[in-house]
Amino acid sequence: MKYLVLSLIASFLFIGTATAQTASGFGFKGGLNYNANGNYYESAVSAAEKPDRNIGYHFGLFYKVGGKIFAKPELVYTATKSNYDTGDFKMQKIDAPLLVGVRFLKVLNVFAGPSLQYIVDSEFDGINIDSIENDFTVGLNFGVGFSLKKIGFDLRYERGFNDNEAVFATNNGLSIGRIDTRPDQLIFSISLLL
Repeated sequence: MKYLVLSLIASFLFIGTATAQTASGFGFKGGLNYNANGNYYESAVSAAEKPDRNIGYHFGLFYKVGGKIFAKPELVYTATKSNYDTGDFKMQKIDAPLLVGVRFLKVLNVFAGPSLQYIVDSEFDGINIDSIENDFTVGLNFGVGFSLKKIGFDLRYERGFNDNEAVFATNNGLSIGRIDTRPDQLIFSISLLL
């Protein structure tokens, strides 16, 4: 978690000093996620169970700086849920996308960048999962946006780079379940630049 915080502080300082002559500002954002995580294995010999997608949500802060070419680091709380035949997997995480974008036609933009992710909490069918391979992971965000003065809308895709398995005892206590916590989601956001 401390690396995530240090990375964000360094990004804000670098971007702020490197582009002090351009329009910039902090803002708030929030929206919905249409998400699924990876496959679930009820035991070492069971077949993979693919998740059904579900609706989650997110909210957070961002700092946007630049004009035609802009940088936009964000700090976002995200809650996701994936449905499997044998139960539901819920996860809360802190995301820190470090986006770079290009504005065109005054109101449209495209953007992309890495997303630093820290898993805060996760559970499968009421069982709290403490054993996740990596609490801190890296993914990719890319998408398109539409802005009218201080209000913006964007649609993006997020995917984790590497498998990140959580291992836990299932409800019957006799078998060990495994689930890939890597996100695979479409994210719709509404933002307000202050």
